[in-house]
Amino acid sequence: MNRRRWLRWGCAHCATLAGLSAAQTPDWTAPARFSKPDLGTDEGGLWAMMDREEARLRRSPFRIRDEALTAYLTDLTCRLAGTHCPDLRVYAVRAPYFNASMAPNGMMQVWSGLMLRVDNEAQLASVLGHEIGHYLQRHSLERLRDVKSRAAFGQFLGMFGLVGAIGALATMAGGLAFSRDHEREADRIGVQLVRGIGLDPREAANVWGNLLDELRATPDNDPSKDSILFATHPPSDERRATLDALTIGSQGDKGEAAWRARLAPLRRGLLEDEIKRNKPHETVALMTRLLGPEPGHPDLLHCRGEAYRQRAKPGDIELALADLHAASGHPNAPPAAHRAVADLHRTAGRAEPARDAYRRYLDQAPDAPDAAMVRQTLEELK
Repeated sequence: MNRRRWLRWGCAHCATLAGLSAAQTPDWTAPARFSKPDLGTDEGGLWAMMDREEARLRRSPFRIRDEALTAYLTDLTCRLAGTHCPDLRVYAVRAPYFNASMAPNGMMQVWSGLMLRVDNEAQLASVLGHEIGHYLQRHSLERLRDVKSRAAFGQFLGMFGLVGAIGALATMAGGLAFSRDHEREADRIGVQLVRGIGLDPREAANVWGNLLDELRATPDNDPSKDSILFATHPPSDERRATLDALTIGSQGDKGEAAWRARLAPLRRGLLEDEIKRNKPHETVALMTRLLGPEPGHPDLLHCRGEAYRQRAKPGDIELALADLHAASGHPNAPPAAHRAVADLHRTAGRAEPARDAYRRYLDQAPDAPDAAMVRQTLEELK
C-alpha cells in the first residue's frame, strides 16, 4: 500500500465507528487506574517505547503549541476518562488528516484534520471516547500479543507514531488495525462515556456519515477502492445504522458554540493545510458542507475556490473565480484570496483586474514570502 493511499485512509484503528444494537449494550464499568507495568513484561516494554515516542512528540515541529487548545482537549478527555484523567496526556498535532490515537501509556494525539472536520463538541467527544475505550480495555496490548514477526511489530508501533513518520506508517495497512470486536467494544464504551458527560452520542453517526460523503466525492464514487477504513469493515450503510441503533433514545448537548469558539483562532491555518493536502474532490465536499451553516465565510470560500482550481473539471475555473471573488470582497478576507483572484485573471489575460487584485494582496500582506515576486509580476503587467 503506497503513501498516497494510506493518507486517504487516515487511520482505521481510530476512526472506525461500528456499533451494536441498543439491546446488546449493557452498562460497562471502567477498570481501576493502571499501574505502570514492569519493564520485563510485554506491556512494560511497550510502555517504554511509547514513552520515548512521546518525548519525540513533545519536541516535534508538528505539535500545535496552543495552550488554550491543549487545555480544552485535555479537559474534554478528562471528563470522558473520569478517574483515569491523571494518567493521560493530550497533544494536538498539525496534520490535515482525520486521525486520533491513544497509546497504552496514556499519550493521546488529536490531528488537525479531525478538528477541522468535526462540527461540534459531541462529535469530537465521540472520537476521543472511542480512543479512550481502546485504552481502558487494553486493546493495544492484546494486539501486540497477536503480532509475531519483528517487521509486523515495528508496523504495530507505527499506529502511535509521529506525523513525521507518515511515510513509514504506510506499510501498516489494515491488517494491524484493531479487530472488529475491539472496534465494536470501543464504540460501545465511547457512546457510554459521551452520554455520561451530557453530550449527545447520536453525533457519532454524523461523524461517520460526513467522512463517507467526503470520500464518496472522489471520481469513482467508491471509497472502498482507496480507503482501508471503508474497504476492511462492514458496509457503511450498515455501520451507520448500527451506530444509530446504539444511541437510540439518547439526548444531550451538541456543544456547537463551545467548539466553534475554540477552533476559530486556528481554522484559517487548518484550511491552508487542507489546500496543501491537494485532494480537491474531498475538499470541495468538505467545504460545501461547512459552508452550510456559515454561508459567505471568507476562509471557507477561499479554500473551496482553491480546491476548484486544483480539481480543474470543466466549469471549475468559473466556480473558483466566483468563490474567490466572494471571499476577497469580505472585510476579513484571507490575503491569499486576493492573490488567487489575481492569478486567475492573469491566466485569462485580464491584466487590469489582475493588477488590482495583486495590489490588494500586497496591501494586506506586504511582507509575504512571495511579495517580491508579486511586485515583479505587477511590473510585467504594466
